[in-house]
Amino acid sequence: MATNERNFVQIVWDFFCSLKLTMFLLISLALTSIIGTILPQGAIPPEYIAKISPTKLQIYGKLGFFDMYHSWWFITLLYVFSLNLVSCSIKRLPHVFKFISEPTLVLGDSMRNSFSLKKEVTFSGSAESAQAKFAEFLGKEFSAPVVTEHSGDYHIFSQKSAWSRLGVYVVHSSILVIFVGAIIGSLFGYKGMINIAEGSGVTSIEGQNGSPIPLGFEVFCENFNVTLYNNGAPKEFRSILTVLENGKPVPGYEKVKVIVNDPMTYKGITFYQSSYGQASEGSDHFFSAIPRSGGAAEKIAIRAGAATALKDGTTFKLLESTEEVRQFMPGFTGPAARVEVTFKGKAPQTFIVLKNYPEMNAQRGDELTFNYEGTNARMFTGLQVAKDPGVEIVWVGCTLMCIGLYIAFFMSHKRVWVIVSKGHARMYANANKNHAAFSMQFDDLADKLTTLKI
Repeated sequence: MATNERNFVQIVWDFFCSLKLTMFLLISLALTSIIGTILPQGAIPPEYIAKISPTKLQIYGKLGFFDMYHSWWFITLLYVFSLNLVSCSIKRLPHVFKFISEPTLVLGDSMRNSFSLKKEVTFSGSAESAQAKFAEFLGKEFSAPVVTEHSGDYHIFSQKSAWSRLGVYVVHSSILVIFVGAIIGSLFGYKGMINIAEGSGVTSIEGQNGSPIPLGFEVFCENFNVTLYNNGAPKEFRSILTVLENGKPVPGYEKVKVIVNDPMTYKGITFYQSSYGQASEGSDHFFSAIPRSGGAAEKIAIRAGAATALKDGTTFKLLESTEEVRQFMPGFTGPAARVEVTFKGKAPQTFIVLKNYPEMNAQRGDELTFNYEGTNARMFTGLQVAKDPGVEIVWVGCTLMCIGLYIAFFMSHKRVWVIVSKGHARMYANANKNHAAFSMQFDDLADKLTTLKI
């Protein structure tokens, strides 16, 4: 009974220590990350829903593809990968640590024959004086040596960068630290969006699942400004924000300029400039309807989406408006509005009314000429909000990874033995990586060794 139990534990242990499991997990994480890059994460855009079938949408939703990095199976992959790294490190680290802390001081015949780097020199003095000279030489030219007397010979051992063999375990540790930071950010952080109209503030944001998330303070939009290129595309848009605590501005967070790639961070919550638009709530748009037959113009004050009846029975509806029509109608600039007009006894007509080009509006030839006179609407700033308490831990992990990778790839454990016998000495050496560079260093040491006067 005990034997079967021990065998089962050994099977499980070998499974988690397997290099095949490591490769499988790495490939799986890479493939699933591609899915998370291709498919939208969080709130699903309506245009994406319109492109795929309801069956695919349902399958993707049940598999967690739209919130992949928080799905149970992706988190499970990370947990198993973490166990795999820990198991591999536990299994191999004691051997590596012993190799470093208890080096081979006496070089046996089998090891001597396995080394390709070797050199023999002769001397006329005593072995005792020779070993002292050689030890002093290695201490100056390579590293502080250890001298061991064995079977009448002196074995002088010197090594450099023995701890570089631990570089791979530094990389393992860095991956675990990054995972810990990512999990902390996933559990205690959030992302969301917020729209703040000029002259107003908010105390909560809308999370990715649509639920409100309280900030614990107020963010007030003092002003918003956008500059455009000649083609109508936005060149720069900036928000002037103030953070309020208990209704009072927080020192250092008054009228902070937020632009793209220059966010504002307060209490671990970062506000990124994301979008902008014209606030529709509480905003009126103004039009004039001029009879083509002559007479006084009729003034219209209306809000987006609303409709009104004119004196002659015409129905006027404002569908949408823009502060800059150039991006929709190249060659024209300034504010514009898309309206729906239903003349009495006729079918509805939809057209665009330009503020800066009344002559264009008059070319329609209808009974009424409509001019757009502007709006009292305020602009709103769209901010992406993120809180990630694990980001500093992730940066620590990334730093550890860079250090570990440098150690693992660019540093090597170099060892040199000099065996001093009566009348001659033999030098052996090896390195665990970058043998070509160490071979040149060994040749230089060997040349200097032959010039010693003993």
